[in-house]
Amino acid sequence: MSTIKHNNVFPSELISFIEKWSKKQGNLIMILHRVQEEFGYVSRESADEVAYMLDFPLAKIYGVLSFYHFFKTTKPGDHNIQVCLGTACYLKGGDALVDEIQHLLGIGVNEVTADGKFSLEGVRCVGCCGLAPVLTVGGEVYGKVTKDQLPGIIAKFT
Repeated sequence: MSTIKHNNVFPSELISFIEKWSKKQGNLIMILHRVQEEFGYVSRESADEVAYMLDFPLAKIYGVLSFYHFFKTTKPGDHNIQVCLGTACYLKGGDALVDEIQHLLGIGVNEVTADGKFSLEGVRCVGCCGLAPVLTVGGEVYGKVTKDQLPGIIAKFT
């Protein structure tokens, strides 16, 4: 029987993970990573559940979520496009890629298309500086990307 009360919002594997980490140092970040891994983002409902399970103030949860850029509090599109805006990518046109994707999809940065298929993020360095400018779609890396290649890349996911 579980020692932590919950509202059955999470699957049992996630509840077990949270219980395992509940008393460990640095537990909040690990737990939020796992929640985001499970759902693709940390919803308000999930944040409430983590706060309840750990007996932490909700403000503490949101403090961590808003401090670390890795965490998402809104559901991303089915295909999340991340354009690297680190120094190398920015200098080689990463910002122009963002502008073109916004034009092609009709969304801004950190927005999702009306059909929920695509979302767009500007990220800081994906670790492929030699391939600048770089973007990823659902974890697939595209290097030395030009604006002319964007319609073809997007079409692969429609």
